[in-house]
This record gives sequence, structure tokens and C-alpha cells, in this order.
Amino acid sequence: MDPLAAPAIDRSRLRRLQLVGVACGFTAGAWLGAAEAPTKMVTLGIPPVVISLAMVLGVFLARWSLPALLRGSGAIGADVRQAPHLVVWAVLAGSLWAVANTLTIFAIRDIGLTIAFPLWNSNSLLGIVWGFVFFNELRQAGWARWAGVLGGAVVMFGGAGLLAAASASATGGSGHATRGVIAALAAGALWGTMYIPYRKAYLTGMNPLSFITFFTVGELVMMTVLAVSDRGGVAALAAELARARDVLFWLLCGGFVWVVGDLFQQYAAKYVGISRGIPLSNTNQLWGLLWGILVFGELRGAAGAHYAQVIGGSVLMALGAAAIALATASPDEHRRWAEAAGREGVRYGVDPAYVRSGLTGEGTAARRRTWLDWAVVIAASAVFVGFGLVARVPELAVRGAAMVALVIASLALLGGTGWLLWKTTGFN
Repeated sequence: MDPLAAPAIDRSRLRRLQLVGVACGFTAGAWLGAAEAPTKMVTLGIPPVVISLAMVLGVFLARWSLPALLRGSGAIGADVRQAPHLVVWAVLAGSLWAVANTLTIFAIRDIGLTIAFPLWNSNSLLGIVWGFVFFNELRQAGWARWAGVLGGAVVMFGGAGLLAAASASATGGSGHATRGVIAALAAGALWGTMYIPYRKAYLTGMNPLSFITFFTVGELVMMTVLAVSDRGGVAALAAELARARDVLFWLLCGGFVWVVGDLFQQYAAKYVGISRGIPLSNTNQLWGLLWGILVFGELRGAAGAHYAQVIGGSVLMALGAAAIALATASPDEHRRWAEAAGREGVRYGVDPAYVRSGLTGEGTAARRRTWLDWAVVIAASAVFVGFGLVARVPELAVRGAAMVALVIASLALLGGTGWLLWKTTGFN
């Protein structure tokens, strides 16, 4: 069979996969937005790199335990045997993420969560470029879908700009605004580039649960190097972690929440591409806004005009996201994706059947859980419980009712989209 031939996929199956991808994109936005809340602890005097390292430790625990629980290490091993080169790409992507995440914490410290969000979410525009250039996304999509994706992304970015303007006028500068803006934009550029390994992996057929397992190796190694360098040595870093031990639990939880959001983002990139999936997941801007305003009171005392800007920006972002969600890939465009997948398979010598099954949401089936899988899950849980026993509630002014409402909404999206993903693809 021609390795560049399109997989046999009917229109109804394609529509279901597109629906899954869109739902995953929106759910990713909710959870990625919530994951930024613990970074507000930078206001307690905890160094940004310590916050980032603690979150990455939570990410590491989640990225090994969730795949072991949902699919089993046997299925992950089968994916690696089919496409071992993707382990290198996963580690590279994780390294980029670690640097970008650290930059976002510096940005939050200098310009605030509400302002930093739209700046680093410029990664969606870069994702559209990389998707078109490298992976045939939007090729033969038709002018209506082009307009939906590009127009939606521009409208979302414009709405984000309004939100940033409202935040800046209401909260004022920190004295380091330029440094914060540069940090946020640099994080966006790194995250936009990080999506190239994502798409390479999923066009080749690898399951997102397998990819993130090795992704986190790059995260942890890079973040440890950054933290040791910034603090001036291992002993100094250990001392910082010891001083922050009573809030490390919340940072670990932030990393866990981020993994849940990122996992849905990975499935969105798999089934609707990075040119659509990344802008959809960047609705985390709206969720970050809700956490910033409703829970942390970032715009407290702002004038009515500022709230009008916030509402206008939010409406624009919602309209842009809706336009992108409706601009799903046509069968012709999907065939161009298949050609890009075929090239990846030929370049790295991957079995064409494996590539095709990955594109259609089939892939490697889950395996029976082994003692190793349960050991990983139990060990990760024990770490969370251990830090939870010594944790204290941080001294941050929060509005409890708003926080509970946002948590319930996020859990509802998790349950609904998780069920749809499992029903349609079996987490493949």
C-alpha cells in the first residue's frame, strides 16, 4: 500500500473525531486556566523558579501516573517500539515547556496574571503558521475555513488585547512592565514552537498518553537545571524548597491540574490540528480572567469603563473561539494531513498501518494493568498525600464561592469531554 495514501475514514467518523477535538480544546482551556492560579503564590515572596520547579514535580507525578492508570505501561511501550524517534521529540518539547512556564511566572510577578495571559497566548498565531508550513493544515480547506481559523484567531487576539488594556489601566504598572511583557511574549514563542513536536507525534500515530510520559523527562531535567542555576547551587535550592514546604502541596496540585488541561490540549492537537486546537485551548485566557477577577479580585475598584472593556474583550474571544470551532477540517484537508503523516512515517520508517490507525483514532489498545502500573499510581498518590499532611492554606485573599463555582464548572467539562473521548476513541 502506498505509505502516502490517505487512511480509509468515512465522513461520519471524521465528524465525530472533529467534535472530540473541539471539545478537548475547550476543556483544555478551562483546566489550563485553572492551573495558573497557584502561580499567584509569587506574591508571597516565593521565587518564580521555585514555584515552577514545584509545579513541574507535580506535572512529573501526573504524567507518569495518569497514563499508567488509563492505558497501562504495556501500551506505552508498544507505542515507543513503533516510533522510538518520538521520545527525542517529546523530551525536546518538554524542555521548551519548562523554560516557557518559568517565563510566565516572571511575567505574572511583573505585570499580573490578567495582562500576561493574552501576551503569551500569541502562541496560537504561531501555531497556525507552523501547522500550515509543516503539516499541510488548512491546505485545500476552502476560503470559509481559512476565514474561520485566521479570522477567529485574530478576533481572539483582539479580545485578549482589550482584556490586557483593561487590566493595565485598572491595576497600574509594577515598575518592571517591560520585563514582564518580554517574558510573556518569549513564553508564547517557545510554546508556539513546542507544538511542532506535538503534531509530529500525532501524525505519526503515537498516543498522547504515551507522548506526555516522555515529554515530562525534558520538563523535569530542564527545570532542575534552571532552578539550580538561578538559586546558586543545589544546597540553596533545597533551602528554598524547605522554606516553602508548607505550600508545596498547592503547587504540586497546580502541576497536576495543568497536566489534565495539557492532555486535552494534546488530543485537540491530534484531532483538529495545531492551527485549530491551540487557539481553542487558548480560551484559557477567559478562564484565567475569571480566576483573576472573581477569585483573586485583580480588578477590584476598577471603573465601569474598565469592566466594559473586560466584557467586550471576553465577547470577542468567545466569538473567535466559536468561529474556529466551526471551521473543522474537510475531507480534502484531512487527506492532506494524511500525506504529511505518510511523509513522517516514511522519514522515520514507521509502519504505515500504525500511522493510519493513529489518524483514525484507533491506535494501540490499552493493556492489562501490571504491578508496575499500580506501583507508579500508589507512589504518586503517596507524594501528594505526604505534602498535603504538612500543607497550610496560603495567605491569599480569595473569594470562596467564586472558586467553588469555577471548580464545579471545570469538573463538569472534565467529565463530559472525558466520556466523549473515551466513547469515540478509547483514549487513542
